[in-house]
Amino acid sequence: MRLDPLKFGTAMALASALAWLICSLAVWSMPAMTLAMGGNMMHMDLAKFGWHFTPAGVLLGLVAWLVVAGFFGWLLAAIYNRLL
Repeated sequence: MRLDPLKFGTAMALASALAWLICSLAVWSMPAMTLAMGGNMMHMDLAKFGWHFTPAGVLLGLVAWLVVAGFFGWLLAAIYNRLL
């Protein structure tokens, strides 16, 4: 079964955008818990640090994830199709 690289890339971009928005909402609503959780996931003590959360940062991150995830989704599907 071949994958359509454009559709796969678009799906990956949209899924990543949704994950980014959910994560941003979590950081906005529960900053201390998400900082602790991030530190636990990286085996680090991030208590000294804080979030620098701005609407512009959320938007810039959203656009960056859309582009990067879309490109890698397209690349993954293209490579997969070549391996068939």
